[in-house]
Amino acid sequence: MNLSIIAAFAYGILAIVGGIIGYIQARSRVSLLSGTISGLLLIIGAFFQLQGQTWGSILAVLVTSVLVVVFTIRLVKTRKFMPAGLMTILGMLALGVMVKQMVGN
Repeated sequence: MNLSIIAAFAYGILAIVGGIIGYIQARSRVSLLSGTISGLLLIIGAFFQLQGQTWGSILAVLVTSVLVVVFTIRLVKTRKFMPAGLMTILGMLALGVMVKQMVGN
């Protein structure tokens, strides 16, 4: 299993868990819905990468890119590291791994 699959799956799980935590702490349905949808899309991308489908990699890169932008904007607005800063940094790391894998193959 390559690192891109692991990165997509791990970031997807983090997105889902973050959405659940956002809902529990702030009763934010938007966090729950967006975290669940983006997390599931990342897990689906990882699954199809595992099956050898190139579009799984593309899906994971696109979803991760959108999340990095969203969390960066949120970080700039709130200036709070949790959760926006952490998810931005982890998203950039995951994105770097995914892009490196795509370019390297």
